[in-house]
Formats: sequence, C-alpha cells, structure tokens
Amino acid sequence: MVSSALSSLFQKSLALKESQRFKTAADEWVSPCEIARDLNWVYWRPLVQTHPVSFSGLANAVSAPIHPDISAFYSSFWSGPIETMSREGRVSLIQLWNEKDFERLIGNLVGHYLEQSRAGRQFTVFIATTEPDSELFLSIDNSSGQVMLEEPGKSPIRKIEENITNFLNRLEAIDSEPVIY
Repeated sequence: MVSSALSSLFQKSLALKESQRFKTAADEWVSPCEIARDLNWVYWRPLVQTHPVSFSGLANAVSAPIHPDISAFYSSFWSGPIETMSREGRVSLIQLWNEKDFERLIGNLVGHYLEQSRAGRQFTVFIATTEPDSELFLSIDNSSGQVMLEEPGKSPIRKIEENITNFLNRLEAIDSEPVIY
C-alpha cells in the first residue's frame, strides 16, 4: 500500500535525524506539517492529510481516471520533499506542502498532459527528481501504474519498477536535508 510505504520511508528518514524533524529554508508558504519556524528555517515532519486532496479535477481535465497509486502518493501526507537513494541513484521524492502546492501541481500536470497528448505519448505523473545535475525525473504511468524514468519532452526511457509501492519499499533513507533540483 502506497501510504504505508511512504510512512515507513518517512520514519526511516526521521530516525536518521537527531532532532527527529526536517528543516527547510523559511519562506512565506505555511504547511500543516510545520512544527516550528524561525527567521531562517521551517522545521517539520510529514503529517497525514486528514482531508485528502482529490484528483477528480485532474481526471476531468484529462478525460481519464487517475491511477489510484498516483492519488495515494499525493493524497496521503503533507510533507516537503524527501531525499533517498535507490539502485539507480539519488531520488528526491516530491510531496505536497499545502493546498496551494496541490493547486500548482495540478496546473503543472495539466500542462504536462497537454504536451504528452500532442506528442502522442501516454500520460505520466511526475513523482520525483533524480541527481541534482540531471533533468531526468521519475513518474507513474497513469495507465499501468509503473514507475518510469523520463526526460522532459521525450517518451519514457525505461521502466524502473512495476509499481510505486515496490519502488518506495526499496528506497534507502539518507541523512540529507530535503531539496528539489
């Protein structure tokens, strides 16, 4: 199950932190997962979404159902990105910080869908970035639920894993502050 795999990964990541919390540079975006804030930093822990975000609007926009793994990945927790390692290299998992972040994600996904549709490609939903100096990203194929390695504007390069739960379960937590590349 996606939310259980995420929860387990979050716990492993937090266990590497002496303070049992993550920190991110402070900005004006407030999140339900925040536990403290000062002038420079926001301290946080992933928090279960009590009212999960809904992908019904995206499903209407793309005229297709959204794969349940995609919905589960983004509607389980409020969280910043989580840094991990996989056998393929560094992975920064994208998560939702707040409702506005969700709105921004949906806008980006509609644009992504339109680009993929015009190119005659299957709709995929991005879930992670890879190495900091790379444009490659990971996505979930909306039809199959497979985790794919992609490059912007091109067809998926290859399948990384059969589903997101298997992928999350094999990620290794690392002691690194979250960033998105």
